[in-house]
Amino acid sequence: MIFSYLHLALSGKVIQNAFLAQHRPQASHSTRYPSDFCALDTCSMHSFQECRLRLAGTSAKRLNTISRAWISSSKQAYISCNAAQGSSVSSSVKVDFLKLQNGSDIRGVAVAGVEGEPVNLTEPVTEAIAAAFAAWLLNKKKADGWRRLRISVGHDSRISAHKLQNAVTLGMTTAGHDVLQFGLTSTPAMFNSTLTEDEVNHCPADGAIMITASHLPYNRNGLKFFTSDGGLNKADIKDILERASRIYEDSSHGSIQELEQSLKGEVTNVDYMSIYASDLVKAVRKSSGNKEKPLEGLHIVVDAGNGAGGFFVDKVLKPLGAITTGSQFLEPDGMFPNHIPNPEDETAMKAITQAVADNKADLGIIFDTDVDRSAAVDSSGRELNRNRLIALMSAIVLEEHPGTTIVTDSVTSDGLTTFIENKLGGKHHRFKRGYKNVIDEAIRLNTIGEESHLAMETSGHGALKENHWLDDGAYLMVKLLNKLAAARILNPNVGSKVLTDLVEGLEEASVTVDIRLKIDQNHADLKGGSFRDYGEAVLKHLENAISKDENLSKAPKNYEGVRVSGDGGWFLLRLSLHDPVLPLNIEAPSKDDAIKLGLAVLTAVSEFPALDITALNKFLQQ
Repeated sequence: MIFSYLHLALSGKVIQNAFLAQHRPQASHSTRYPSDFCALDTCSMHSFQECRLRLAGTSAKRLNTISRAWISSSKQAYISCNAAQGSSVSSSVKVDFLKLQNGSDIRGVAVAGVEGEPVNLTEPVTEAIAAAFAAWLLNKKKADGWRRLRISVGHDSRISAHKLQNAVTLGMTTAGHDVLQFGLTSTPAMFNSTLTEDEVNHCPADGAIMITASHLPYNRNGLKFFTSDGGLNKADIKDILERASRIYEDSSHGSIQELEQSLKGEVTNVDYMSIYASDLVKAVRKSSGNKEKPLEGLHIVVDAGNGAGGFFVDKVLKPLGAITTGSQFLEPDGMFPNHIPNPEDETAMKAITQAVADNKADLGIIFDTDVDRSAAVDSSGRELNRNRLIALMSAIVLEEHPGTTIVTDSVTSDGLTTFIENKLGGKHHRFKRGYKNVIDEAIRLNTIGEESHLAMETSGHGALKENHWLDDGAYLMVKLLNKLAAARILNPNVGSKVLTDLVEGLEEASVTVDIRLKIDQNHADLKGGSFRDYGEAVLKHLENAISKDENLSKAPKNYEGVRVSGDGGWFLLRLSLHDPVLPLNIEAPSKDDAIKLGLAVLTAVSEFPALDITALNKFLQQ
């Protein structure tokens, strides 16, 4: 049991507030209990009916309850008994909420200890964000006045997970909404909880919050939000953060009237991962003609990177009959002691490749921290990630939906385009970086009559139309298992070669380069302007320079940055979605060809002194 306390210095009285959290034993069914958050009474404070009016856009006449008891910073100290994370925090600290936005996610520093990275994702900040999400969701549902919401909350293995889960729960229940606590879970499962029809386990949820920061270091954490329509977009996140900022600001003025006990939300523990995993198992069995153990005899090892993906062994592979000995790093550990849980990371991929070799396994599977990304390794040690994984998924999807359009991010290879269009008979639509950008573009294409069934980033994010356009790393691996299970009906001895055969003919560059050119925002050359304007000027200059070079040609269709082909390869220089950085990707058949492409970039960008070209020079001088 984890306890949180609100200390209120009124009449010399301390009111204890306790609620059950992650370490409550979970039964096979859900457990429901009322929240016991303290009610606080002060005077001469802003009305929270007025606060709700401003936040949710609801008429004051319809409001018959209050949104949240926010306590004056001079009267509040919020203390978490999570010993490793506990700290006293105050809502009087000025917070720039919009700096917590990371595209369609929220991310911040949740744990102190890293020099130069002060904590900005505190419990009061998280409470305000949770309350703002509820107000946003009420507004989205166009609720006639206030109504009780049911929000599912889960987290990955990060060491700050419990305190943020408690903060989210506190923000929701004291606003009168019910919380379904899933504990350790995956991001895809959180979205699914808004679709699952299971009243016994209180699903579907009106909305879901996942506490995660993907593969970022241990001191970071964040929030992802879902409704039954999918993940939120950038505009939604900005709206929520602006609402949260106003709530947080009001909290520094103090709380108002006492909350009625009957208005407080309830907290229910739900073992949702078992529900989610059982659906994955059913999908694989269906592909094999409803065979109970379609993977029997196959040796599959999993590397969960000490994140949330360990469930895949016991809840998915073992029920399907697979041998799983040699699976590693399944235990949740938010310090990530073995390797970064990231399918793009070289060390992580070496770890799962070694596990496949050591155990003579048929297949290796690796997940990122919150299981929305994945990759695989075949029995020969060949990595199936980045362009190869997109090619493999494209082959599977195009068998099911001939001629469909495959949407990818901007850094995929020319060889992938040739493979999808010439060998598979599909269409490759290369779009912007950012998994939400790629998914939204695939959805858009379908709305205008261009059929698309797969949207994938080279990072391992992959979403399918059949799976509600959710980027689900576990579901991607299930698609591979489906292929294996179906093939074993015809040949019980078939192994992962059936998968690698699908990507035969994919042309891959011998040299791949990824360089980040940073923009010095303090450099005089910016002349007080934004790094984004400066970066766009660099790209425009490069585009003009390329047009004068007969050996280089700009891509005819390009949605991000400047993509150029030449010398047997290509390069892409683009502006980062969030940071003052111009990432440069180069692919070429040889080192000499890659250097020629790099020199073309260097010649153009050298005229911009605020751009740090050290990394590019280092590559060219190797």
